[in-house]
Amino acid sequence: MENMSLPVLVPLLNANEPEARLVEIHVKDGQAVRKGDLLFTIETTKAASDVEAPGDGFVRLMAQQGDTLVVGAVLAYLTETADEPLPQDGKHSVAQPESSAVTEQSSQPAVRITKPARALAEMLGIDLATLPADRLVTEAVVRQIAAARREGAVSAEAVQATPVTSEILLYGAGGHAKAVLEMLQAIGVFRVAGIVDDNPALRGTSVLGVPVLGTREVLPALRERGVVLAANGVGGIINIDVRVRLFDLLRAHGFAFPILRHPRATVEPSAVLEEGVQVFANAYIGSSAVLREKCMVNTGAIVSHDCEIGPYAHIAPGCLLAGHVQVGARALVGMGVTTIIGLKIGEGARVGNGAVLLADVPPRQIVPAGKVWNG
Repeated sequence: MENMSLPVLVPLLNANEPEARLVEIHVKDGQAVRKGDLLFTIETTKAASDVEAPGDGFVRLMAQQGDTLVVGAVLAYLTETADEPLPQDGKHSVAQPESSAVTEQSSQPAVRITKPARALAEMLGIDLATLPADRLVTEAVVRQIAAARREGAVSAEAVQATPVTSEILLYGAGGHAKAVLEMLQAIGVFRVAGIVDDNPALRGTSVLGVPVLGTREVLPALRERGVVLAANGVGGIINIDVRVRLFDLLRAHGFAFPILRHPRATVEPSAVLEEGVQVFANAYIGSSAVLREKCMVNTGAIVSHDCEIGPYAHIAPGCLLAGHVQVGARALVGMGVTTIIGLKIGEGARVGNGAVLLADVPPRQIVPAGKVWNG
């Protein structure tokens, strides 16, 4: 580079998809890199790709993990120095309003702020001119500034806040809900509007800093305020029907269920994930696997190639399914279960922790924990 910044742009992965999602950032803002170093991993619904440094320089991030960006949008600039002024002519900045990273222009140093962070700052009444210009301003940065200025008390009044398109409701305040909440935060594209739980005593409390707004009676108010997304935070480990009924309740109130995939989960490009699927950290979803609606693959579980997981089924932490395994609707496959290739686990079956499956499991069959199942 000769006294000029070098843009790193979102490449075209699929001619039919003009956008891609930034699923992982492999460098830090201001980090020195060499040509060919891995910078980003992006994906569309059909493909994933790594983005490498097109030259030497210092990385100046212009997007955050979880952003959905149009092809040609700026992921970062490579500059000769870590504090070099960035381009102000907009030639390489994101040109379309759907992008998630923008550059504030003024006579002062440019404020690099993501679109969700900007919306949050405006909602909280924070003057954009007061934000730091020496880093990429994300939602986390805005929240830290707001906490420092207002001592950070978040109350159940959050349900009255101005709606944004990425707001999501979490139903449930137990242990599984905590895991879902932290997955939502790791994904980075949602702002949790609050938690709903059927225990009225929890109203006004908080879970990991997120307020419990009340019981299901607050659902209409959330919908009126514009919240349309919901995440089911009830694992249903004792009774899967409880989890199913919650999905039905939320659907009846008009909520939709996004696919939730932890950034540390691995999902092969040929795998298919349907509405409401949850894939937790360190899980692996193999080639051509199909996860039907609202099923769950928990922490560290392996779903090998060509498996099919039925609606509402729960694949518990550490489970290992060999290739071509079929799991029926509402089945529970417990922690540490292993299988041979190609077997079937029937609808509503419950397989106890640590079982070894060497034969098909009939529908609604209970396999005791630790058992070697031969049928």
